Amino acid sequence: MVELACAGDPRFEVSRLEEGAAKSYSIVTIEKVLAPGRDVFFIIGSDAFAEIRTWYRWQDVVRLVEFIVVARPGHSYDPPPGGRIHVLDGISLPVSSSEIRDELIHSHMPADLPEAVARYIADHRLYGYRPHSA
Repeated sequence: MVELACAGDPRFEVSRLEEGAAKSYSIVTIEKVLAPGRDVFFIIGSDAFAEIRTWYRWQDVVRLVEFIVVARPGHSYDPPPGGRIHVLDGISLPVSSSEIRDELIHSHMPADLPEAVARYIADHRLYGYRPHSA
């Protein structure tokens, strides 16, 4: 779906770093990209960042990356101790991935999804999505 979403924009390149992983943990991916002298930045919505303390090995995540936290309307967070955080207020994305999945579970296709991604979700009935019967 990432390939479908990025297909029309040459500025994006899809990574296969997590391909084939049965379950993907952020810390595992971070450890794969770490290199001496390289700063690693983690872009995350404020809604997801508010839940950081529930993540697998969250303390290691906080220690190893700098966060770019994208503001979400109505969402606030308490920065974890030692977190290096840059707030991105310039873009306010009104919808989160959690909200998109919630809409799909209730058989509503979110308007913000790229057309190719929406079609793929509908065709494969992902996230509990069931098209309305005519």
